[in-house]
Parts: sequence; C-alpha cells; structure tokens
Amino acid sequence: MKYTTLPHTNLKVSKLCLGTMTWGNQNTQEEGFQQMDYALDHGINFFDTAELYPVPAEEKTYAETERIIGNWFEKTGHRDKVVLASKIAGPGDYTAHIRTNGFSPDALQDAVNKSLQRLKTDYIDVYQLHWPERNTNTFGVRDYKHNEEQWQDNFNEILHTFDGIIKSGKIRHIGISNEKAWGTMRFLEESKAHNLPRMLTIQNAYSLINRVFEGDMAEIAIREGIGLLAYSPMAFGVLSGKYIKNEAAENSRLKLFSRFSRYSSAQCTEATERYLAIAEKHNLSLAQMALAFVTQQPFVTSTIIGATTMPQLKENIESINLTLSQDVLEAIEEVHKEIPNPST
Repeated sequence: MKYTTLPHTNLKVSKLCLGTMTWGNQNTQEEGFQQMDYALDHGINFFDTAELYPVPAEEKTYAETERIIGNWFEKTGHRDKVVLASKIAGPGDYTAHIRTNGFSPDALQDAVNKSLQRLKTDYIDVYQLHWPERNTNTFGVRDYKHNEEQWQDNFNEILHTFDGIIKSGKIRHIGISNEKAWGTMRFLEESKAHNLPRMLTIQNAYSLINRVFEGDMAEIAIREGIGLLAYSPMAFGVLSGKYIKNEAAENSRLKLFSRFSRYSSAQCTEATERYLAIAEKHNLSLAQMALAFVTQQPFVTSTIIGATTMPQLKENIESINLTLSQDVLEAIEEVHKEIPNPST
C-alpha cells in the first residue's frame, strides 16, 4: 500500500480508501466484515461512510452501514487502526426521513452524536458535509443556473459549530463533499478570517469519464491544500467494462437501480469502449487502469474504492501497484480531448 497524510495534519492515510455505501443493501453485514478484514490486512487504513448509507437512501435502511462498521469495531477492537470518515446528509426530498433542519447547529450536533452511537466509537477522524444546502449544480448537473431559494449564508455558523464539536473531542477534522469552487473558497476564507477549523478534504466524483474537478477545483485543491477524496472512480462500475462485455451480475448496481444512469449515456459508453481498447492494448485491466489514473493525480489525497464482491475488492486494491506509462496517459488524453466529461 502507499500512504500520504491528510492535508495540514500528520495523520497518515492509505492512498486507497475503503468505500462502504453498499453495506446493508447490496452487501450483508458478513460481507462488509469480510471487506474490512481484507482491506485492513492489505494496508488500507482509511474507511469512508455516511449516515445516509446504504445507497439508495431509504428510511428502512437508514444508517445501516454505520451500524455494520460499529459492529465490526466492537467485534475486532480495530478502531485504533482505522482513520474513519463519515458525513451528515444534506437537505432534500430523499433525506427528509433523516432530518429537515439542514446544517443548523442542532442538526450537526444531532448527526455527530447519532453517528458516534452507531459506529460505537467516541470520535470520528474526518467529518464531512455530504452536499451543500444551497442550490447548486451537483450530482452530474453540467451547468449552474441560479434559482431563488430560502437558504441563508451560514458558512461561519457551520464552522463555529464544528469548532465546538472538535473541542469536545467528538470529531478531529472536517471536510466537504459534492462542493463547488465558490463554496469551497467561502469555507476556506471564513476559516482564515476568523481562526476557525479548516476544511481539509473535499469528496467529489472523479474518474476517466468525469474529470470536471480538473477545472477550478484542481487549482484550489493544490494551491489551498485541500485534498480530493475521489469517489466513483469506477463510475458505478461502468469503468470495469463489465456492462460493455455483458458480464455484469444481476445484483450489480445499474441492474438493480436503473435510475443511477449518470454514467450510462451513449457518449459515456463510447468513451468507455475506447478506454477499454487502450487497457487491452497495453495488457491492463480497465478497472485497474481507471483507478491508477485517479490515484496518480497530484490533487488526489485518496481514491475511494467500493466493491460488492471480494474478487472486485482484490482487483481494486491491487491497482495501487500500477503506475501508468506515458504512452497510456497520452492515449487517455486523446480520448478525453474528443469526448470530454461525457457523464456531466
């Protein structure tokens, strides 16, 4: 395994982070335990979860993933071996079963306390806002279009609340997720101006077919020192090639949940076919090529890998040993120039 440190800390984390959002829906607790055991044995010390998980978010499975992780900590005693990240769900119709008061002080306190109970721990290493409260173009929306809204600027209030929670010892560091350039800089400027806790990480989608982070956000990440925790590096499994090859299992995400079509457009399929051809030409697994591409980026702190089977997890973890050649990188760039960011 390869390691780095979370920006502005001395906290060592693996360059691959274990994603958990299928546990409690596509995966059982036993399978989640197997994945955590294997990941830890192979050097992964960074786990990411959320109160929202498993996905898709439903009241009947709410927070089941955190419970599974907590049960594993209780069984194994391995809490001290893991850098643990979780998130508070943002507002929306599909999270109304969780709470309806956004990122208010009461909501943040409530979310942290309940996550700690489920996770059976007294602290969370990195606590993140799952997506912005304000209206903005997240989750595959290409362009920003301004709409009137009820949201009031509360960046300062959020950081003040986190300051108290950090001082209580319940969380150690904070981060954002699904955030845009304006929101990221607002958080950073509030932190600087008022000596408040600093957002250390940003968890956004990033993959061969979704490289929009390379615009304004990559510069912010590098110049401001806010590390990307790249999620969906496999684009919901599309970049494994299994859908093109008709090898996807019946319990694969896109067969179970057809509404997750963000990476299934004709352009995404065309780009994926071309990336598959590059991988095969160079005797590479497309999955490992896709993951290695993400992990090698200078603005990426850790790549979040998720799997529903142990063979998938093993292949994903082995990608850490792959360094893409200049020939491969140049071939990838040629595809990107012709079919840029087809998923957005």
